[in-house]
Amino acid sequence: MRCLDPAAPRRILLRATNWVGDAVMTLPALAALHAACPQAAIEVLARPWAAAVYGAQPGVSRVLAYDKAGEHAGAGGMLALARQLRARGYDWAVLLQNAFEAAAIAWLVRIPVRLGYSRDGRGLLLTHRATLTPELRRVHETSYYLAILDQAGLLPASPPPEGVRPELILAAPDREWANEYLRREGLEGARLLGLAPGAAFGPAKQWPAERFAATARDLADAADAVLLFGSQGESAACEAVAQGLAGMEARNLAGATRLGQALALVERCTLFITNDSGLMHAAAALGRPTVAVFGSTDPVTTGPLGPRTALLRSPVDCSPCLKPQCPSGDLKCFTAISPEEVALAARGLLAQAGEGA
Repeated sequence: MRCLDPAAPRRILLRATNWVGDAVMTLPALAALHAACPQAAIEVLARPWAAAVYGAQPGVSRVLAYDKAGEHAGAGGMLALARQLRARGYDWAVLLQNAFEAAAIAWLVRIPVRLGYSRDGRGLLLTHRATLTPELRRVHETSYYLAILDQAGLLPASPPPEGVRPELILAAPDREWANEYLRREGLEGARLLGLAPGAAFGPAKQWPAERFAATARDLADAADAVLLFGSQGESAACEAVAQGLAGMEARNLAGATRLGQALALVERCTLFITNDSGLMHAAAALGRPTVAVFGSTDPVTTGPLGPRTALLRSPVDCSPCLKPQCPSGDLKCFTAISPEEVALAARGLLAQAGEGA
């Protein structure tokens, strides 16, 4: 692939990944693009539910919502989006999303430079094709996205396989909302234990709810209140945990906040315990002490990267299977991980953070 001139673009369209965790893992690539092309305005095209990840990041001048369920639905909606984007006058499109659709939109917009992985049958739509080597299938996803820029000659050094820590910056209005929420709930200054027991990928990523509850009870002396986080679709998992927290101060926030508001509350947590999920990556990127419980997925490629993280998994022969449903039905990758182990890891992180245990 020909190297790109970093001084050339004045406006860049960055096509974001679709899911919150993936979006957080693209932040090092976004930061590297801004460092390589500081003169360029970077505009991010993101799905509405992931847009809050990008809104306050350095170098981002605008976040554009790609609403496939609304104004951009169907072929007509895609063409309407292309017309809107064409009027923006982009010089480059950097496609972090792998899908054919991402390249098709950039091609329809007639952006002169279209950079992304040559995969999913979209190579002919790209002007600069990054090669997905076998080695890149085994690196951390932060390095996977950075490698697109590396192959275009935009990085001073190749990214390490184990990944690059994302740094997540939150919008001031969301932080103000979180401050007001905590004041209203009488939790200002409280030690907050955040729990994220859901996982959009499927039940094979969900440590059992009763184990989340048992861990929270074990840590009751280290927390004044529990905040349960999740989407509307994860409300059942959050409610199942809440039912096991009798006698503890708890708030179930599943489906009750926008993403930016939830992230601002995560930032206020003293400790965060989670499955492999989008909020896991966000909590780690916000520097929160984060305990992640892994089952069917691969920590080599999607493990949390942050200054204070602990990852628990059981080395059973069938994990990582990368499947949403457990093929054997026994979830032995999870049942081998006890609440006591998770609580012990959490106390270790609290001690490191100087929060006490």
